[in-house]
Amino acid sequence: EPIRLKDVARRQEISEKYLEQIINPLTKSGLVKSFRGAQGGYHLAKRPADITVGMILRATEGDLAPVACLQPEAPVCQRADECRTLGVWQGFYDLTRDYFSRITLADLLDMPAGDNYVI
Repeated sequence: EPIRLKDVARRQEISEKYLEQIINPLTKSGLVKSFRGAQGGYHLAKRPADITVGMILRATEGDLAPVACLQPEAPVCQRADECRTLGVWQGFYDLTRDYFSRITLADLLDMPAGDNYVI
C-alpha cells in the first residue's frame, strides 16, 4: 500500500523536503509510483529484486561516469587516442557500474542490521 513521505521522513529521521527532491526523479524513472488522494502516497513500481542500487543512483544522481568523456552521448574527445588515463577511468567506471548493478533492494533488505543502508 502507498506510504506518505511524512511517514518515511519520520521513520528515517530525515527531512521531508529532502525526500521530495529524491522522490521526483525516482517517480519519473519508473522506480516508484505515486498515488493521490486521502490514501495516497508512494510505493515501489517493481519488486525489490528488480530494482538495483545502480538504477536508483542513475535516477537520482545521473550517470556515474568519473570523467565527462565517458558520459553517455559525450562527444568523442579529440585527445582520446593520446590519453594515458582514459583506460584507468574506463576500468573504474566499469567496476562501479557493475558493482551497483549487482545489488538489489532485496539484497539490502536481507543484509544484517549492522550492514544497514539508508537510501
